[in-house]
Amino acid sequence: MGITRRQAVGGVLAAGAMAGVSKTASAACGVATAPAGRAARVALPRAFTPDWASLTAGYTVPDWFRDAKFGIWAHWDAQCVPAAGDWYARNMYVQGHPAYEHHLRHYGHPADVGFMEIQNQWKAERWDPARLLDLYQRAGAKYFMALANHHDNFDCYASTYHPWNSTRVGPKKDIVGTWEKLARERGLRFGVSNHSAHAWHWNQAAYGYDPEGPRRGQRYDAFRLTKADGRGKWWDGLDPQQLYTGRGAYMPDGVTTIAEAKAWHEANDGLWSEGVPDRPEFVRSWFLRCRELIDRYRPDLVYFDNFDLPLEQAGLDVTAHFYNQSMRWNGGRLEAVVTAKGTPPQRRMGIVDDVERGGKTYIETYPWQTDTCIGDWHYSRKVYEEDGYKSAQTVIHTLCDVVSKNGNLMLSIPIRGDGTIDDKEERILEGLAAWMQPYGDAIYGSRPWRLHGEGPAGGGGGNFSEGGPKSRFGARDVRYVVKDGNLHALVLGWPEDGIARMELLGAGNPVGRGEVARVTLPGDASPLPFTRKQGALEVRLPDARRNEIGIALVISGPGLAA
Repeated sequence: MGITRRQAVGGVLAAGAMAGVSKTASAACGVATAPAGRAARVALPRAFTPDWASLTAGYTVPDWFRDAKFGIWAHWDAQCVPAAGDWYARNMYVQGHPAYEHHLRHYGHPADVGFMEIQNQWKAERWDPARLLDLYQRAGAKYFMALANHHDNFDCYASTYHPWNSTRVGPKKDIVGTWEKLARERGLRFGVSNHSAHAWHWNQAAYGYDPEGPRRGQRYDAFRLTKADGRGKWWDGLDPQQLYTGRGAYMPDGVTTIAEAKAWHEANDGLWSEGVPDRPEFVRSWFLRCRELIDRYRPDLVYFDNFDLPLEQAGLDVTAHFYNQSMRWNGGRLEAVVTAKGTPPQRRMGIVDDVERGGKTYIETYPWQTDTCIGDWHYSRKVYEEDGYKSAQTVIHTLCDVVSKNGNLMLSIPIRGDGTIDDKEERILEGLAAWMQPYGDAIYGSRPWRLHGEGPAGGGGGNFSEGGPKSRFGARDVRYVVKDGNLHALVLGWPEDGIARMELLGAGNPVGRGEVARVTLPGDASPLPFTRKQGALEVRLPDARRNEIGIALVISGPGLAA
């Protein structure tokens, strides 16, 4: 997570390793998906090929995703162990960065103690996934997503193709497999997030060095360690170069100041890239690992932390494979969802567009998702101590805004390295539960109305547009959705005089055409007193239901929800 910019790197895939792609999802990597005899016995109602023409022509977002609206994400791996926030595995190698200073104080110099040592310190010794999933479900989540791997290139599952995984290093557990089993037992749809397509450039900082100070010029651990160095150690038999991805665009010799090092990274895209490396073996490994992740755990959703699909053709191969497998698993029904960021409008028919820490300013034609976190993506003690979490109110207001625009909300609750969440996070989840239990039915299964809403506050437009941890919405802000022939008004605050006013539903407003015959609360048939004036519909709210987050109203009448 934490993308700051997009920069494509020259076209090496189409002309290089993946040229001449076949019509099967994995043939581009020279791997058969199943024995020929088995494949011949499988009759598909239709098959996707790994190209945008096929994806955009044949895909429809499944109803389960459109109905679920709200998911919770465990963005959890070894980078949560230091409790120092996002991108620790990279930033600990950047002299002058707070993560670098944290690493010096707590673990040692990165030439001596690299991030692979932190991965082995991730023990998940207090992890109680059943309890966490119960909390998430009570808070209103209808689907759950587990982090399968991050940019640090470590697989949190039983990976056949990558030995640096959680069954061999660190927890010695199949993290994704455990989440998947327990989520399905609770009736939750299950997703996985895959971020590892960026490892080839993101890990290059581990091959650098301090440009200043007493250790200047000494290359960090990734530069010098080989498989032979592990003899007799905890990582005996593992090759650090397979983890760190090998020497590529690392910082050259001769950089003598921290400022020069920063400038070099910026000029050479040492921070972020959406390109494809001139390394066929990396692309092939990524494909094999991702395909196995899909086939082993049969997720309902695969989230890619990429603008567009990852690694160009390889991403198309995996997506087509996932869609075809989903139909095999579900008797011909396509239940799969793939998300990526910054999806061009002409491709939003083929995958689900995702917006990181932001939203949209309009009703999107195609279902979409925003992903955000109540704090940093990886657990941060500083965020906890400074009360930097989003409140339950902020989360609910974001959810209502996103849903009114045809979107879903995927919310991350940071987990500490030991597998627990803190007391403040527990209270936020309980706050979500207290609102979602009486009013969630107004959101689940809904669809957008004529306009998404009204009021002075607007939702974010684009990635990283959400603002700070405090909600920007108030009682004058209302979001609208329709469900079961009724209009639902989501009032994002409690008006001081106890009267909710909706200008779009005034008798003189053509947007609110139709008759207002009855106003009730979800699950309660008792009518609420209302007056439909020329300028607004006014509804007297029951004092006993006062809630600073707001309230959901069910508004019934002929022609109103059409």
